[in-house]
Amino acid sequence: MKPDRSGGSPIWQGGDGDEPEPLDERELIARARAGDARAFEGLVNMHAQAVYNVALRVLRDPVEAEDVAQEAFVRAWRALPRFRADARLSTWLYRIATNLCYDRLPRLRSQLLALGEVDGDSGGPDPLVDETADEAQDAEEIMLAAELRGRIHAAVDALPESYRILITLRHVEDLSYAEVAAITGLPLGTVKIGIFRARRLLRQALGAEVADGGATA
Repeated sequence: MKPDRSGGSPIWQGGDGDEPEPLDERELIARARAGDARAFEGLVNMHAQAVYNVALRVLRDPVEAEDVAQEAFVRAWRALPRFRADARLSTWLYRIATNLCYDRLPRLRSQLLALGEVDGDSGGPDPLVDETADEAQDAEEIMLAAELRGRIHAAVDALPESYRILITLRHVEDLSYAEVAAITGLPLGTVKIGIFRARRLLRQALGAEVADGGATA
């Protein structure tokens, strides 16, 4: 008998205590779409921490973030038969979680859309043209310096909500600009501008330590 997708908690939260059969993600998706809750449990195990982390970065409340992550997987379970087999599951899950964050932070979507408006404060190179040349180096400096990792995460947490979600998806979860745009429902140009500004704020917050590469004597 297939599990009921109409409501309540899917049976992967209970089960008989057996570990799900180790399968690759596409096989798990195929089985879960057919109603195999144990296969869906395997997908939850693969993605639960990342979905929770994104929600936590945005909401900054562990209880709220856990609620969002759980609800995201409940909604994913119910909608899984409509999931496109050629799509990337993680992007879809992030999109569900982001929409749930929008529900809890009603102003977040409008704040994100406003990032695409010209505010005259840049005074520097066009982020859509000039930033990409050394983006890989900048991202490595900002996000991967082991000595600064604690301060980096604190600086990300201190960003405004709109910048926090963009920098988390782009540089913490390592998603492409196009994926970030799909997840947030924003125009691609707005995503690029927002990430450019978020990285600039991080550099200002971290100051000379990032410029020095976190080197110590």
